Amino acid sequence: MSPAAGRRQPTEDTGRVRIPADVDRPDKLLAGLTARQLAILAVAAVVLWAGYAATRHVVPPAAYGAVAVPVAAVAALLALGRMEGVPADRWVLAAWRQHRSPRRLVTAPDGVPAIPGFLAKAAGSHPPALPAPLRLPLAGIDASGVLDLGPDGLAVICRASAVTFGLRTPAEQEALVAGFARFLSSLADPVQVLVRAERLDVRPAIDALLDAAPGLPHVALERAARDHAAFLAGLAASRDLLRREVLVVLRQPAGQASAEGDRSGRLLRRAAEAVTALGAAGVSLSVLDAVAASGVIGRSLDPAGPPRPGGLAGAADDEPVTLARHRTPPDPTGSPTQKGATR
Repeated sequence: MSPAAGRRQPTEDTGRVRIPADVDRPDKLLAGLTARQLAILAVAAVVLWAGYAATRHVVPPAAYGAVAVPVAAVAALLALGRMEGVPADRWVLAAWRQHRSPRRLVTAPDGVPAIPGFLAKAAGSHPPALPAPLRLPLAGIDASGVLDLGPDGLAVICRASAVTFGLRTPAEQEALVAGFARFLSSLADPVQVLVRAERLDVRPAIDALLDAAPGLPHVALERAARDHAAFLAGLAASRDLLRREVLVVLRQPAGQASAEGDRSGRLLRRAAEAVTALGAAGVSLSVLDAVAASGVIGRSLDPAGPPRPGGLAGAADDEPVTLARHRTPPDPTGSPTQKGATR
């Protein structure tokens, strides 16, 4: 993006030029349709016309129309429909791939071994299905938080703070936009801005309130702490609590430097430059270390589970990796059997 693309050009009406949010939106070629939509409709029309030309002497037009109308409706739905914001044809293709993909995946770098002979004989004509090897794009994470993507290069994850743009004055908004435009103009390699929402676990906050309540200097403060713990418990029980996280992922394609240290160093220098550039736009950017990056990746693999502040289990851990065990939430009323009960 050129430096002029990030600046707002004055106009006679509003004084601003709107930049579309989706710059990757496909172009409209004919009648507001994209090339993909036109291709789907054209293929369906050719198939229906060919079928009619081949069967018009043996099949009545009404009978052929009874078959052609549902086919045309399905083609129109695939070309024009959207499901959960995704084009219908891509949604159907993704569903088909998900249906055909194996359900059981295991870590097997050398491949899944065959079933032993005695088990194959015992199974007879219905041998058990073998699991498929799990292929992850991540090869490892070094101590500085740089992700090794194998043949795809390197990446580093940064956590960014949000900016209350609507509460700023017009002059401050102009300065923020100019700072962000300078950051966009300095980009030469791929950058991903990811905004994700995940479940918020308030049980640590409830435990901290209940543990600190007996030590407060006044009984009113202790009562207020227990009331706030009860409020948080009721809030978590009545609705799904979410927190938003903004991540900036910097990519380093493979082959730009010969030595691994040179590639990691160049990527970390880019991250430091991004911290300075986005700081001018009011965004606080912090590079995640190995533990924090592992936690982010682990939560992305289990988005429905509670957050794990301790990160991923290491190879030296003796505890087996199992499903998360949900413990019973504490009683915020302060029963006599609970730690920190009312004295």
